[in-house]
Amino acid sequence: MESGTDQQTASLANGGKEAYAIRLRGLTKRIGSQLIFENLNLDVFRGEVLAVAGGSGAGKSVLLRTVLGLMPFESGSIEVLGSDLSTVEGEERTSIERRWGVLFQDGALFSSLTVLQNVQVPMREHLNLPLKTMNELARLKIAMAGLPANAAHKFPSELSGGMRKRAGLARALALDPDIVFLDEPTSGLDPIGAAAFDRLIRNLQRTLGLTVYMITHDLDSIFAVCDRVAVLADKHIVREGSPRELVQNPGHPWVREYFCGERARLIEKAS
Repeated sequence: MESGTDQQTASLANGGKEAYAIRLRGLTKRIGSQLIFENLNLDVFRGEVLAVAGGSGAGKSVLLRTVLGLMPFESGSIEVLGSDLSTVEGEERTSIERRWGVLFQDGALFSSLTVLQNVQVPMREHLNLPLKTMNELARLKIAMAGLPANAAHKFPSELSGGMRKRAGLARALALDPDIVFLDEPTSGLDPIGAAAFDRLIRNLQRTLGLTVYMITHDLDSIFAVCDRVAVLADKHIVREGSPRELVQNPGHPWVREYFCGERARLIEKAS
């Protein structure tokens, strides 16, 4: 199986829009009078795992929600899977949204539904399948996310934090997406649980050929999972590259502080 970097190289060799899963150009976003980011550019290549990193309040989650269409933006363009989202609507827009899945922090599960029912929510919205088929597909996604079979009939309140994240991931995979968005997927997990989740993400990405857009501040995850990192600071993407490239040539004060500290050096050496 090709790594994300290998797939990126192959896509670039083919040229054209096929090389990119996401392209942001000149994106500007305000909330009230506060400017969150301005003229922001970012490419996410098909088949790669990209981390979007940055300090607290830098706008990482706002950027994610803007890409997903959950928040409006002032100017610029968002292109996903070859389509400019500002020019598509109705059924065409829905068909693009079906090709991505989202894992929000802590899973964002519906508390009154079981895990099985939560995973079926996208299926009920977008597909016309018999209940038996949906049950089978949901159980498959639950297994793919590393949950035991008996978790299917549990409610979110009966799950640990790590299990809720896995249930949320199973729901994100419900429609066999091309892109998976992950918002702080290892936040709140102990080191062992976080490492297991990192391995799960990498294995799923390689097995399914996913493009993964991940917001994270977890250095362990960045070095273990990510092909590239895009750093959001000063209202722009100020640095892009592999984790090791950012260590060797930080080029920005925040990048230097974050990627060249003692902890980062220890993680890079161990990896």
